[in-house]
Amino acid sequence: MPPVDPTGHDLKRFLAEDDGGPVTMLNLLKFTPDGGRDSYNKYATAILPFLEKVGGTVVHFGETATPLVAPPTDTPWDAVLLVRYPSRQAFSAMVADPEYQHITHLRTEALDAAVLQPTVTPG
Repeated sequence: MPPVDPTGHDLKRFLAEDDGGPVTMLNLLKFTPDGGRDSYNKYATAILPFLEKVGGTVVHFGETATPLVAPPTDTPWDAVLLVRYPSRQAFSAMVADPEYQHITHLRTEALDAAVLQPTVTPG
């Protein structure tokens, strides 16, 4: 199973590219067949106070349909989530929060595969 959670090395690289501006995290999600959606729904509810604490907001969550244009892939995504943070530091502070660490298992257990892609507005 591919990794679904960022490592310490991933977070260091993420912060090294910090320009101080807002970042929107693109999440591509592939749920586990046995209860993945339910576990992710629990995570989605549990994360809200942590997002609020760092100034993050959910921009969009939607389940995917048949791709109109896409390269062939072994991972058909189940859902897309966009979350905006005021900075990369805010995201990092959230994932480093010891209380947040108590809910991460819900996300990990929910996913067979994931992409967590930072996006920034060109400027």
